[in-house]
Parts: sequence; structure tokens; C-alpha cells
Amino acid sequence: MIDSILVVCVGNICRSPVAAQLLTVKLASARQAITIGSAGIAAMVGKGADPVVVERARRHGLSLEGHTARQFTSDMGMQHSLILVMEPKHRQHILHDTPQLAGRIMLFDHWTGARGISDPYQRSREFHDVVYERLEEAGAAWVARLTGRKEQAE
Repeated sequence: MIDSILVVCVGNICRSPVAAQLLTVKLASARQAITIGSAGIAAMVGKGADPVVVERARRHGLSLEGHTARQFTSDMGMQHSLILVMEPKHRQHILHDTPQLAGRIMLFDHWTGARGISDPYQRSREFHDVVYERLEEAGAAWVARLTGRKEQAE
């Protein structure tokens, strides 16, 4: 049973906070009691979400207010039943230090192509839009799998 999900990227200021918030909102509306968190494998600890990401999320009705970047740790990983990473190399990084997490780690876009979702940090606003759309699509697919019902990206 999945009762907690940790979404992981690099800095924990772009992709993982958006993905975690998307899952939180969609699962809450589906009345699913799953705890969602986020972290980075090289987190910008203590920083808020990237301003471009905050603006893009707000445009889609998603708030990243109060987000603070956290560093992924093995202990943190062990506390979650599912770890969703943005790129295959993130999985490899985590498994290098904590191989016992192997069965808990999947790509965030596993159900939508499993190509990985590129980092938009310091890239164009247009690229941020593309990444947001991919996160929203992948998040909807996870919600559909976790709830057993079809979800549409908004």
C-alpha cells in the first residue's frame, strides 16, 4: 500500500516541488490520504521554489508558497513507500547510497513515456511551460494509478 510519496529532483526548487504539490492537490480532491513530500539530491537547502516556477505554477492555480528545499537522505527515503524521481540518473544516485530502496523508486513520468523530465532551472520561460505540462500529465497519470480512476490534466 502506498501511504507516502517522496518526489526527488536535483535542487528541490523546480520540478519536485511542483510535482509534489500537483500530487497533493489531485490526491486530496480524490480523497486519498497519501502524504507527499519533496527533496533534492543536491538540494539548495533552505531556498524557496525558483521564482519562474512559482509564477508558472500560480498561472495554473497551484501555490508553492511555503516551500523550502530539503536535501534527500537515506533515512528520508526509508520513510516513504514510493520515491518518484525526475531522471534515471537520480535513481542511480539514490541507489548508490541506499540500494535497499530499489523497489521503491520509479520515474515520475513512468506512465507517460518514462523518458525523464528535464531540469528547467535557468532556462527559458517557454521551456518551463513545457516542463510544467509534462509534470501535470505525469502527475495525473500517477493519480489515476493510485486511485484506480481516470484523471485528466487540467
